Amino acid sequence: METERAEFSISDLAHEFDVTPRAIRFYEDQGLLSPRREGQRRIYTPRDRTRLKLTLRGKRLGLTLSEIRELIDMYEPGRDERPQLARFLAVLAAHKASLLQQQADIEAQLSEIQAFEKRVKKQLKRG
Repeated sequence: METERAEFSISDLAHEFDVTPRAIRFYEDQGLLSPRREGQRRIYTPRDRTRLKLTLRGKRLGLTLSEIRELIDMYEPGRDERPQLARFLAVLAAHKASLLQQQADIEAQLSEIQAFEKRVKKQLKRG
């Protein structure tokens, strides 16, 4: 049975999650991770590892770093997670609505482009 590691280096996390150490330092600068320092070394805890995992998942969903931070900061083990889940649902709904609007805008632009292409092709055939 594998035991949970107590600490990770920046290169451990970079390798595990296929991100650069620079990205991890950026998330640290944004307040998403808070490793302890031993000289120049950063020592990450399982909590930091989980927060990085959730940050990357949120980025894949298209959430902003502030939305990700808000959601992660709401989580506390042993507490009622319903407020966090309700907020997550609200963030997802807003993001989905934004994406659907972008999709509609793109479809309208594509339709307009097709109409212009058709017109231009007709003009080319005539001339």
